[in-house]
Amino acid sequence: MEQFADKAETMMGTKLPKLMRQLLDNLNYLGKSDQELIKKAYVFANIAHEEQLRKSGEPYINHPIAVAKILADLRLDKESIAAGLLHDVLEDSEINPDLIAKEFGQNVLNLVDGVSKLDQIEYSENKNTQAASFRKMMLAMVEDIRVILIKLSDRLHNIQTLDALDKNKQKKIARETLDIYAPIANRLGIYHMKRALETAAFQRAYPFRQKILSNALKRRTSHQKKILRTITSRFRKNLEQAHINAEIQSRKKDLYSIYKKMKSRKLSFDQIIDVYGVRIIVEQVEECYQVLGLVHQIYKPIMDKFNDYIAIPRINGYQSLHTSLLGPSGTPIEVQIRTKAMNRVAESGIAAHWKYKTENEDDVPPQIKAREWLATIQEIQGVTHPEEFLESIKVDLYPDKVYVFTPKGKILRLPVNSTCVDFAYAVHTDVGNSCIGAKIDRQQVPLRTVIESGQTVEIMTTKRSNPDPSWLNFIATAKARLNIRNYLKNLNTSETIALGKRLFDHALTMLGKKQRNISRKQLKNFLDDLGFSDNKDFYRSIGTGDKNPILMAQILLGESESDDTMKEDNPLYIKGTEGVSVSFPKCCTPIPGDTIIGHLSKQRGLVVHRRNCRHVSSFIKDTSRWIGVEWDESIEHNLSTDIKVHVMHKPGSLAEVASTIADKGCNVEQVTIDNEHEDETIDLLFSIQVKNRLALAEVMREIKKMTNVVKISRRLH
Repeated sequence: MEQFADKAETMMGTKLPKLMRQLLDNLNYLGKSDQELIKKAYVFANIAHEEQLRKSGEPYINHPIAVAKILADLRLDKESIAAGLLHDVLEDSEINPDLIAKEFGQNVLNLVDGVSKLDQIEYSENKNTQAASFRKMMLAMVEDIRVILIKLSDRLHNIQTLDALDKNKQKKIARETLDIYAPIANRLGIYHMKRALETAAFQRAYPFRQKILSNALKRRTSHQKKILRTITSRFRKNLEQAHINAEIQSRKKDLYSIYKKMKSRKLSFDQIIDVYGVRIIVEQVEECYQVLGLVHQIYKPIMDKFNDYIAIPRINGYQSLHTSLLGPSGTPIEVQIRTKAMNRVAESGIAAHWKYKTENEDDVPPQIKAREWLATIQEIQGVTHPEEFLESIKVDLYPDKVYVFTPKGKILRLPVNSTCVDFAYAVHTDVGNSCIGAKIDRQQVPLRTVIESGQTVEIMTTKRSNPDPSWLNFIATAKARLNIRNYLKNLNTSETIALGKRLFDHALTMLGKKQRNISRKQLKNFLDDLGFSDNKDFYRSIGTGDKNPILMAQILLGESESDDTMKEDNPLYIKGTEGVSVSFPKCCTPIPGDTIIGHLSKQRGLVVHRRNCRHVSSFIKDTSRWIGVEWDESIEHNLSTDIKVHVMHKPGSLAEVASTIADKGCNVEQVTIDNEHEDETIDLLFSIQVKNRLALAEVMREIKKMTNVVKISRRLH
């Protein structure tokens, strides 16, 4: 190592290559001493990667220089850029970590080590493996967020230089980028990096689709430019008359964003591309609102297409005014209005005005929001399964939010489809655990009611109340699910243990065995090996979904059964009252009389679906995850299901349908009115409780007899 250090000292005085000189030109925001440290990092990296080549044949050192340049474009600190230059040396050379710490400090070593560990994470299409990898990445980010910024820069340069790899490898890396890295960049508010990652990855992951969209976009470019010139010219003229100094930009649509919108909203290319984007950048916040009024005078605004992200920033700290207008000949125009400072933040996110580990009031919103997010990740990192961890933060990575008020006027940000229970847990864990009812805009509603932006929500609580297992069927937030699951896991309920025993006995039967044929000694050794204190502890772990009964049975018997040796002669009978461990999802809302199948979930125990549910196909091929179930004949209580009633939009239609349901002895849990159709009809969406399928059929027959009813059907989500 001394020889290495001596060689590095000798090279410090030599002329730097062109790429390194270009990097230093971008570092004028750093002091001379900081730049000297970065020069030294380059020398060490150059020695470490000496004679190493990339797959393309170019010198390997070009890659860490490119990574450092991306970090410099983000205007990060000297430690980040030095670590960017050194990020591969621990893996690709014999350099001792102690030497890095000695020459560059412990912080740089920690960053290099953190990135090296991320490089060792193997991406897989397998959900379990992918979830574990994702968890490692998130927890590394918690330690020092600069680790993920270096990794994002590393990934960006790699995805842009994949030509030397085979096509399958390119597609794997590209899909990994779209699934993991681009969403993280988006969550941190680094939009220009998110766009660059998506653009390069889209071309590699879906080359045919990218080519078709690219050609289609080129054909429309000249036409678009003409319309945009008309729009921007009128905006500029009116802004000058109002003495507002503003920069007007036409927003170019990214191919991947077009593709995502087409796919998610089921829209044609023409429907997407016929929307024109304009961005207006001003000096002061007050001018943003002045410009908003001005553009509304020029072109008519579209109802319900306005968002004030200045007053209420997005979850990643993004701020801007968004409005949609009807332009020339009815052309839709999307207008963004923001200050120069907001625009810098919009492009650079957490990296804007970079400060590491500060709690300064001058921090930009993305830095504040990022710290809040990291605190959340730290809070949930103790969950048992990587899949559960992934589910817990997926909502935050793909944010789509509603904004609601507490009775005191505080604004809470929640995912779309959040319910009153989600709101309660967002206020405080104790409020969620003890809630018994809710009011929306002073009107009492069921706890499962989905909340909407602008509403004021009030939660009623009592100290005697506890979380209800059925809440797991309709909540949307990670915090609510985590707290409910933690509460239920701590319950030593007889029903959970009983269900776990039934599931395990059923698994043994599927393998052609009976528990009475297993000796006490064999069972005790099995439990000891797995770390269970007794039978009840073991059965509870199965009943709550932590352990797979079929896998446990195979381990006990010392077998690995193939699919064709599994027996399904004895289905598991369920009553629907198991509560903690048996749940009925919203996707198909099964009721007694429906043909059903059980799915073993590590998050929700036994999940019962209708056999024709679209989600069944995702797990039916994995015999270790599903189990044959049937309804117990002794079911006495009602279960929830959903129906859709298509009616003429006339006064009293809703009341008449609701009254008919009540007359049949069924409880209405929730009702939603869908949008009005062109033929003056509407859809009434009911969640009702019925005893079984026969009772539901009777209710539906009575509703169908009504004059105003056009059609009635069982609703699937």
